[in-house]
Amino acid sequence: MNGAQSLFRALTDAGLDTCFANPGTSEMQLVYEMGKSDAVRPVLCLQENVVTGAADGYARMAGKPAFTLLHVGSGFANGIANLHNAGRASSPIVNIVGANATYHQPNFPEHEMIGGRIIDLARVISHWAREARSAAELAPLGAEAAAVARMGAGRICTLVAPTNCHWDPAPHAPVIGAPIPTPRVAEQTIAAVAQLLGNGKKTALLLGAQALRNEGLELAGRICARTGAQPMGETFPSRLARGEGRVQIQLVPYLPEMAQPFFAQYEQIVLVGALAPVSTFAYQGAVMQKIPPQCEVATLASTDQDVLAALEDLARAVKAKRQVTARQERIAPKRPRGELTPAAIGQSVSLLLPEDAILVDESATAGFDMYAQTAGARRHDYIYAVPGAAIGNGLPVALGAAIACPQRKVVALQADGSGMYTNQALWSIAREKCDIAIVILKNDEYAILNVELARVREGETTPRMQSMLDIDKPSIDWVSLARGMGVPAVAVTSAEDFHSEFRKALARKGPRLIEATMAQDLQPYVDLVMQMRQAK
Repeated sequence: MNGAQSLFRALTDAGLDTCFANPGTSEMQLVYEMGKSDAVRPVLCLQENVVTGAADGYARMAGKPAFTLLHVGSGFANGIANLHNAGRASSPIVNIVGANATYHQPNFPEHEMIGGRIIDLARVISHWAREARSAAELAPLGAEAAAVARMGAGRICTLVAPTNCHWDPAPHAPVIGAPIPTPRVAEQTIAAVAQLLGNGKKTALLLGAQALRNEGLELAGRICARTGAQPMGETFPSRLARGEGRVQIQLVPYLPEMAQPFFAQYEQIVLVGALAPVSTFAYQGAVMQKIPPQCEVATLASTDQDVLAALEDLARAVKAKRQVTARQERIAPKRPRGELTPAAIGQSVSLLLPEDAILVDESATAGFDMYAQTAGARRHDYIYAVPGAAIGNGLPVALGAAIACPQRKVVALQADGSGMYTNQALWSIAREKCDIAIVILKNDEYAILNVELARVREGETTPRMQSMLDIDKPSIDWVSLARGMGVPAVAVTSAEDFHSEFRKALARKGPRLIEATMAQDLQPYVDLVMQMRQAK
């Protein structure tokens, strides 16, 4: 047995059965091993950020890690943006990164990094990172990575595997990664939070991670029904059980100008698998905390702890009964007509989305309206693609979600600008025959930057400013782009045509793309930002 064989066995014995890959020379031994076995489904991706984003989407829906195959430092670096999103989503992922042979690295061949080693880069984006120095280390490290990745809500683990470690002899003994228990919340913490919930103050449970999935929401809903607390969700949920019949919650608004009045009514906030919400960016003279200073903040459980067990313990502590807070009712809006706006698209999605679909959202500014419009859709899982705010994860996450749940329809709402970061995902979606309806939300601009520019500009925008925000010269032809990668595609410009084409896309098995050119008015958000600036 060589090192590659021992590593492959360790990963498969640990239950990893899916690999998203963009391999090169240093990974050929593992490619060979996967090609001889049916224990792993290999999914080829044409760019590394698609690899890592797909592994993220897979983990969010499968509830277990896939492993990636990435080529040397530069290939790994290409995938870092979506590993960042995955880390913020607490997605379990095991990365296998090839490297030059240990004895060749000091010769400084072309793939060696200028200012350090691959492992230095890996530590920045991983919860666990190791580099094998011999073939005998590959299997134990692979087993450890698979075990650590499952800790808490999920962790990013990266194993750097030099080529000589692949081909050198390795021990024949199998290596099984024993599960690592996730820490439970202390009884004293449960009791302290239960006491807070009984003190009569206006309280909210701010939920994240597994607390936003159906089991967690049910527990939180029971606790809130018993104590009078209000359930709410973090701004960027990695996965949210949503729609008809689900526990009804609000998400913390993204814009600080909207978040501060949102929290103004509360006296105390309890964090459950979520961080205290802050402004994504600092703005000159502006408050960065979304929760006002007079509001007390306590933590029930972090993502390093067993969030569901903490909710179960808290439900017992407060003597929660079976009833929950308000459930979402089915809302069937009127079929939209006329101008194609984000709200109209949201209405069609709400009307037509099938039960138990997976809704992947990277709709950017269009999401302000579409998220509200789809609240009363049939029950579904909602995935916010970019919880780390690194744009370009929507199409890869949809790919990974479809691989994890082939029996469920995936709908990807993808902004046009950020979609160009990883349009290569279309090729893998076509190749794998994924059942995904892709909606490209086309406004020919980085629209959110018009809102951000309003925070700093004096007077009106100039053509030179606007040239760095608009992507209409030339306008991107998504229909040709999709067809060129094997995905059937159409373009629409009216609400009626979108509704018709979206219905067709849902009725057919396999991938289909709709380029939806929207009319969008962001002036109310620009005005809000300008008013807040003037008020200061």
